[in-house]
Amino acid sequence: MLDDSTDDTTELVARTVRRLQAAGVNIVHIHRKNREGFKAGALANGLASAKGEFIAIFDADFVPPPEFLRRILPHFDHERVAFVQARWTHLNRDYSLLTLLQSLSLDAHFAIDQPVRSGGNFAFNFNGTAGVWRKSAILDAGGWKADTLTEDMDLSYRAFLRGWSARFASDVQAPAELPVSITAYRRQQYRWARGILECAVKYIPIIWRSDFSFGRKVHATLHLTGYLLHLFTVALMLIYPLLLIFASQYPVLLEPVGFGLLMNLLALAPAFYFSVGQHLLHRRWLRFFPLIALMTMLASGMALNTVRAVIHIAQKHVIPFERTPKFGITHRAQSWRNNRYLLGIEPLIVFEFLLGVFNLFTAWLAFQLGYYLMMTYAFVFALGLFYCSGLTLAQAFSARFTLRPEPASD
Repeated sequence: MLDDSTDDTTELVARTVRRLQAAGVNIVHIHRKNREGFKAGALANGLASAKGEFIAIFDADFVPPPEFLRRILPHFDHERVAFVQARWTHLNRDYSLLTLLQSLSLDAHFAIDQPVRSGGNFAFNFNGTAGVWRKSAILDAGGWKADTLTEDMDLSYRAFLRGWSARFASDVQAPAELPVSITAYRRQQYRWARGILECAVKYIPIIWRSDFSFGRKVHATLHLTGYLLHLFTVALMLIYPLLLIFASQYPVLLEPVGFGLLMNLLALAPAFYFSVGQHLLHRRWLRFFPLIALMTMLASGMALNTVRAVIHIAQKHVIPFERTPKFGITHRAQSWRNNRYLLGIEPLIVFEFLLGVFNLFTAWLAFQLGYYLMMTYAFVFALGLFYCSGLTLAQAFSARFTLRPEPASD
């Protein structure tokens, strides 16, 4: 049990470990008095005392089934398989609209992205938890490093560049808790976006000098720069009014072919992606289609969060690894608003609200000029931005008038 806590969580973990040891479980509590290297540092510190060749890694909110190891280890079917990643499922999928929308996004990632990359022998990432690494692969790749915010992506690409391969085990599942707070979700998405883009800066030049095939190089580049689509989304929001004004004089700009077609594809691609994800998981995707449209809305609402990550990378703004607060929420009757780990409001919501107003203006302009599809896109952008900023305020005010937290207990 790796523990970098600086509060009374350490004593809670210690008591739990002692209880399990008394029951005959082979478990050790490894507590660091400093957070050097953050999660990467904790994993490196724990690896030093790990005795096995296979290292299973789980974040604290994951609840793997008892047969997890028996089912995942057979996927190490070759001596050069570095890691095997299991599929995440969700303990609190139906808790709120926010958790349901998150589940659609993660489902698509684990139903489409990871299986295709694994099956096509492309480089892909360990997802940080719910998987098993071969210890010799970790050491050969240089171990965990803390110079990016996604130590999992960083190690994965170093392993692939060293000639290792990996597997995705879609038949092995591990349920976990989704963030129920929009501020926690923001923090998680910021960390993922910034960490992956940091890996892009670090590894894309190396990848193009490596012996990867041309196809693998292209795929890795697209994989590592995927979050830049949010940057493009914000750019589209800002230029839509100009496009509409010019299109009134030069209608060809927004014809169904050309630039208009590109915008339509970019707008509809996420809905298609989430729909296919549900279909591959044997769910009736049509039943989820209204939610899929809302997920597209949420993605646009989080775009400024990613832009902030890009700006911080460009500024070389150093921040510590910040964990995503989880509250043990698994069903709707539970409340989290009196939890001590609640995050505060960030000034970013002011800019989200203003950009939402700007998109409403764009929607009005498109309506006046008769570009109703553009009007719909701008309106969806506005709804996404208002949803993210409004939910942040609503949850903050709700928590403010909730009773203060009680001390942690077993």
